[in-house]
Order: sequence, then structure tokens, then C-alpha cells
Amino acid sequence: MADLFFYGTLRYPPLLSLVLGRDAVDIEMVEARLDGHAVFSVRGEDFPMIGQTVGGQAQGLLVSGLSDEDVERLRFYEGGFDFDLDPRGVVTSSGEVRSARVFFPDVELWEPDGPWSLDGWIERWGRVTLYAAEEMMAYFGRLETDDVLRNFPAVRMRACSREAASMRPSGARVVASDVRMIGRRRIGMSFFGLDEFSLSHRLHDGRMSEVMQRSALMTAQASVVLPYDPVADTVLLVEQFRAPVYIAGDPNPWVWEPVAGFVDPGESPEEAAHREASEEAHLQLKRLERAGGCYSSSGSSTEYLHLFVGIAELERTVSGVGAEGEGEDIRSAILSFDDLMSRVDGGEVNDLPLLSLALWLARHRPRLREHAGR
Repeated sequence: MADLFFYGTLRYPPLLSLVLGRDAVDIEMVEARLDGHAVFSVRGEDFPMIGQTVGGQAQGLLVSGLSDEDVERLRFYEGGFDFDLDPRGVVTSSGEVRSARVFFPDVELWEPDGPWSLDGWIERWGRVTLYAAEEMMAYFGRLETDDVLRNFPAVRMRACSREAASMRPSGARVVASDVRMIGRRRIGMSFFGLDEFSLSHRLHDGRMSEVMQRSALMTAQASVVLPYDPVADTVLLVEQFRAPVYIAGDPNPWVWEPVAGFVDPGESPEEAAHREASEEAHLQLKRLERAGGCYSSSGSSTEYLHLFVGIAELERTVSGVGAEGEGEDIRSAILSFDDLMSRVDGGEVNDLPLLSLALWLARHRPRLREHAGR
């Protein structure tokens, strides 16, 4: 059996319970401190690190009686953040000195950036972290830690998307008894996730449905923005290769689309729209007009799209651009509004967000042009 001292996010009982796979009331833990150390925020990240400091006292939890499997589950989770266990002496709240192992970071990998607050972290990142840990721990014993580390950015984006969905105003009518989740199996963790599940739901006549088997592509929320110049009455489109279109057998997998990209953790949909316009089209948008939000394919995917028209001066196009490390090869083109709508009417637009934004623009174009002084 092992004793571990937790100074960071694993001091949050719901997270510790999820990682260990058992209820928090069954975990033996007491408050403790590690003298000569302090807990710091990690620069550019949302988790903490511990470091030596004269006169410091790192507050935390001493968790006792951990099994070999418990330790392996903890290594699997924390190993994804490049932390490893070192032995230290900690002081419990009763003054007893106990030996415990502590997850220490690679000092060459992370840089401290001021004090870290558990309460502040719980308020900002607690629920998102639980969602991410839930997906990660579903692969304990199935994936290696390196696989988790490689896919963790996508896991975090999916977790943020799930939190955003739970907070989305909808006038919802669902209550707990309306949907019964019978079982769920996570099939794969990659750029996207794939889940299989069985459930039943309330029918319109009040009865419960038969148990149905379904699959869902698990992905993040995204921002989509159609740049529009109301003075020149032009729009900007981007073209890139789309692997799913190719896999579907379409002879033209290079697709003309609006600017689009996932919303990063801690980023608003509006911030994502501005960032993507800069990355994909080298554009600085003057302002955004919200054109709605929707699920891109509610029968098969969790992807939620924030739709915008971005007001800009469209003077030049670019080619061969994209976010570094994302395998993007993008070129842009400037079209007149009439040309865009001719493509819509001719059935040449095969991207649903572009079709939606073109129709929104057709409805709101007079107002936007009047606002621009035309």
C-alpha cells in the first residue's frame, strides 16, 4: 500500500474519485503540508506545479492506503502531464510527519508563474477537467500514457465543448427521467472521439422508447465566419482539402468554405473567429455579426457551430497558409455577393455553414451596406 501527497488539482475530491474509480468517501485522506515548497501556476497552462522555496508551505492532501492499481491509475493520469513520483516527508494537520510520494514536474518543461489557487481553479476549470478526466480514464488499461498526452489537446477541447453545451440556454424540457442511458463505450481517442451507447428516451405519447443503439462522433465546438466587405459588396472564401469528403468518394475533395476552426479552451467563440480569420486568411476583422448557432449534424456528431459574418476590408487573397502543425494548406478567393448567390442558386455550394451564412447575408445585406454608408 502507498501514501501520496497531492498539492494540486487532485486535491479536488470529485477529480480524485474519478481518477481512482471509486467514491471519495472510500478514500482515506487528511490535510497535510510539504514544508520548504510552494505551489505555483504553470505559465500558459491551467494546472499547477510544485517547487522548492525557503520558508514555503505547500498545502495539500495526504492520501493513504493506495493499492498498486490506484498508483497505476494516478500515474496514467498524471503521466500525461509529464509529472513523476518522488518521496518526501509531509506534515499532517495533527503534526505527524509521514513519508509520502509526490508528483513533481519536469523543471525543464514547465515554468512557474505566480501562486496557484485551488478555489480559483475549481471555479474556472473544475468541471471541464472532470469531463476531460472522464474521457482519459475510460482508456486506462487500453492506451499508453503517451497516447493520452498526444491526444490531450483534443480531449480538452471536447471537454470545453461539453461544458458549453450544458450551459447553453434552450428552454429545455428534458428531465432526468426522460432519457435513460443504459450503457456507453468509448471506441477511440484521437483528433475526434467515437462513442457507442445504448439508451431509451421519452416518446411523444409519454411512453419510453425501446432501447436503441447509437454512435456519435465526439468533437469540439467551432466558430465559422464569412468575411464580408459591405462597401465592395464582396465575400472571402477559403479552399482546402477535406479528407472525409474524399473518403466519401466525392471526386472533388477540395471544398470552398467560410473561415472556420475549433474554439480553444479558455477562448470565446468570438475570439476564435478573429483568430481563425487571421490564421487562415490574414484578415483583421472590424467586427462580428452573429448569425446564429447550430449542431452541424445532430444525428451523428456533437459538433456545435457558432456562425458569424465578419465585417472587413477585402483587398487581397492568400495561398498556402494555415495554422502551424495542423496540416492545413489553404488558399482564399474574393467573390462578389452576386457571384456567391449564383453559386448557391446553382447548387455549387456543398458546405452547409457556407450555405447557411450566404442565406443569412442575403437577408441582412441591406442593413450592413447601409451601416457602411452605402
